[in-house]
Amino acid sequence: MQSNLRLLNMTKYICATLLAIGTIIFMYGFVNGFSNIAGIGYGAVMGAVFIFIMGIFLVSTEEMLRRKRNGK
Repeated sequence: MQSNLRLLNMTKYICATLLAIGTIIFMYGFVNGFSNIAGIGYGAVMGAVFIFIMGIFLVSTEEMLRRKRNGK
């Protein structure tokens, strides 16, 4: 259970940082009319969401396998 918590916390901090950076880049590009920079920011935000979903999926899968192995 400790490894699941560590993985979940690591995923949370990495995704929060990437989401903040991506949002700032997207807003900068959108406000100033730079579509290339706005696209990079949008990609960073989508990457953060994807990483978060994969982290949640890995933790939940590992927990379900552990419960099945223990017979609960």
